[in-house]
Amino acid sequence: MKVYLVDDEPITNIVTKIMVKKLNPNVEVSDFNDPVRAFSTLVEEQPQLIFLDLNMPEMTGWEFLDKMKEQGLKHQVIILTSSVSAFDKQKATNYANVIDFLNKPVEKESLMKHLCV
Repeated sequence: MKVYLVDDEPITNIVTKIMVKKLNPNVEVSDFNDPVRAFSTLVEEQPQLIFLDLNMPEMTGWEFLDKMKEQGLKHQVIILTSSVSAFDKQKATNYANVIDFLNKPVEKESLMKHLCV
């Protein structure tokens, strides 16, 4: 399984990567602090799961999801955000490929259902 971590905060990616690898050492994790760069590799790399922050410079998580939709990319996405906005959580339901909405800091139990198969 290949997983992308897309968050402009390096520490978030580091912590999430450690947790993912502890839960499933067989997962291949690629982390990106630049969402534009992450997006440019989606077709070639074909990650099965993307953990996506919403509030990032250059390209927000919403813009990332919109571009995926425009290009017909159906990679599964878990939003991992510090936003506690009910509006954001509701908006996420407009994207068929968003399978979960998690708040930072992510908890082990929240990751287990997506990584431990």
